[in-house]
Amino acid sequence: MIRRRNPARMSAGLMPFLSLVFMLLLLSFSLSGCQRKGHTSNPQLKKIDQLLASQLPKGTERGRVEFFLNSRGYRIEDSPDKTAVVAIVRHIDTETLQHASARVTFHFDSNNKLLSYELQPAPDAPLLP
Repeated sequence: MIRRRNPARMSAGLMPFLSLVFMLLLLSFSLSGCQRKGHTSNPQLKKIDQLLASQLPKGTERGRVEFFLNSRGYRIEDSPDKTAVVAIVRHIDTETLQHASARVTFHFDSNNKLLSYELQPAPDAPLLP
C-alpha cells in the first residue's frame, strides 16, 4: 500500500524554517546597507576616495603614504597631531573633466600604520606646474 504525504502537514513544518531563513536574509541585507561604502558622502570626492582606498589600504606604512602624496605633487600641510598627516589631494575626472580638491587627514597608530582617513572639500586653487 502506498501512503501519500499530507501536504498541509509538510508545509506546517517548512513554514518556520522558511520564516527563519527570510529573517536572516533580511537582517544581513539591512546590516550591509548600514555600512559606509566610502569615507565621504560627497559625490565630488568619490573618485578621490576610490583612488586613496585602492592605493593606500588600511595598514599602509606612514612612509609609503607620504611617498605617495609627494610623488603625485599633493601638498602636505602641517598638522598639530603627530599621529596624522594632512594633505590637499586634487583630482580631475577624465570622464567629466571636472576637478575636485579634498583636504585629507590620514590617521596612524603608534606603529605608524594607517588606521583611517577623512575627506573634506577643499577650496580649489589654480594648478601649479
